[in-house]
Order: sequence, then structure tokens, then C-alpha cells
Amino acid sequence: MPDTSTLITQLRTILDLTNTEIQVADTRRAQARTEAVATELARNTDNARDRADAIERALRELGGLPDLVGPLLGRAASAVKTVTEQAQPFDEALLGDLALEHQLLDRARYLKALATAEHDPGVVQLAERLIIAHSATVEWLTTVLAEEALGGPAALRRTPMQAATGAAVRLVNTPMSWSAKGLDRAMDAARSTGPRIDRLLGRGAHAGDIAAKTITASSNAALERAEHVTRSEGADTIADALHSVRTTTGALTPGELPIADYDDLNVSEAVAEVKELTEAADVRAILAYEEAHKNRHGVVSAAQTRLAAIAQEATGIR
Repeated sequence: MPDTSTLITQLRTILDLTNTEIQVADTRRAQARTEAVATELARNTDNARDRADAIERALRELGGLPDLVGPLLGRAASAVKTVTEQAQPFDEALLGDLALEHQLLDRARYLKALATAEHDPGVVQLAERLIIAHSATVEWLTTVLAEEALGGPAALRRTPMQAATGAAVRLVNTPMSWSAKGLDRAMDAARSTGPRIDRLLGRGAHAGDIAAKTITASSNAALERAEHVTRSEGADTIADALHSVRTTTGALTPGELPIADYDDLNVSEAVAEVKELTEAADVRAILAYEEAHKNRHGVVSAAQTRLAAIAQEATGIR
């Protein structure tokens, strides 16, 4: 009788990790940026449950018993991960997800090698199924991370705490190169045209969670004026940060957009222009502006698709 103990051990480990994966996927559904992404994550969760059932069947056929507390441990591991990542920047949380998927992928490949050596075609087929599933998830998470690195918006959104943490990290790492006088003048400019600049920057830190329609005309004017003043004072770092906030909230003026006469384009024309954009920052600007103004589904979808393609090119996925 062949020794299947190593196969059983690997299947149990993969099952435990899959249960954790299921719970993490459920958590990520709440962070989906669009309904389409939420639907896709729900489908992935169902597929992961199907894989867990298949792993359990394989274990039983080999004479092993699945760990009855595996699902409970998966939920516990996911709960700990969820709490811990709230104190992390968003990219660190995603990197944790990616590490889990890489471990599942590597173990699936090892499982296939073991099953091949034991001449077990059923487990070989199961391992191939796992390899395909986890390869696809690794590619998707890599794309989401690349979108985040390129400035988003990614398929997943930060929680408010993650946004605040990320903003704090960027603030600590930002060179303090502007003069006190220049910053004072920028603050005065913002106060004279709308709400306090610190309040606006607070909004900008988690702009992905705030509907652009809540940004009033006076707020936009305050940001634009503050950007102009800080740049004129030579505080380019702060001016760039303000410009980034304006871009993210869709508060750029039509003349600042990377597509000329954008407001005059119909859906087909806008989609065609978006497909020609090669810089992630330009796509982000159009996407945010579109969502804050006309919010045409076809244009938004085209921009998201284009941004994902640029992210994949940046990571060498295709």
C-alpha cells in the first residue's frame, strides 16, 4: 500500500488555508469599489467553498479526516487579519492577501508533484484545479496592487482607518521643503474662499470613500486657490498634493483634463479617447471627473478597464 501520509498532510494544510481564504474574501466584498467587483468576489468565495469541499472529499478518499475546526480557525485567522490590517496602509493588507495566495499556489504545485509520484490521478486533477484558481487570484491581486501603486482607483477601496494610516505614512515621508510664510499664505487663501484647508485635506485622505457630489463649489475653489498659492511660493510638494486631491475628487477644471474638449464628447467619443491614454494619472483624472459629473457607465467602465490594463503592463502580467 502506498504511503499517502504526506499527501494527507498537504491536503489538510491546503484546506486550512482555503478556509482562511474564504473568510478573507468575505471581508474584501465589503471593500469592493463597484457592484461588479462585489459580485465577482462573491463568486470567488463560492468557488473557494467548492474547492474546500473537493479537498475534503480527496482527504476522505485517502483515508484521512478533515480537521473539523478548520473553518473555525479560518474565521479566527481572518478576524485577526482584519483587525491587524486596520492599522496598516492598504497596500500592506493587500500584500498579506497576496502572500496567502502565493502559499496556496506553491502548495498546490507541490501537491501535484506528490500526487504524480503516487500515481493518484484524482488528486493530480484537484491540484491542477487549485493551480489554475490561485494563479488567477495572484494575477488579480497583483493588478489591484499595481492600480494602487499607480494612484488608483483600484477594484478594492481602503477602509477609513487604512486611508488615514496611509495619509499619515505619506505625511511622515514628505520632505518639509516649503516655507512657513508660504504655508501661512496658502492657509489664508483657503480660508478666504471656503472651508479650512486641513478639513479639505482630511477629506482628500479618504476621497475614495466620499462621493464627489458632496464637494461644493467653494471647496473646489479653495483647493484650486491653495494649490496656486503654494506653487507660487515654491512649495511644489504641497501644491502637487493639493492637485492630487483635486484630481481624486474630480474637481479639476475642464481645461486641466488630459482630453481636450472632454465635456463636449458623447459616450462613444469619450470611450475612444480614454482607450488612447497611456498614463495612469491621465486615466485617473478622467475617471474621477466623469464620476463627479456625468457619471456615464460606459465611460467609467472603459476608464477602469484601461487603468487595469496599464497596471498589468507595469507588472509584466501581459
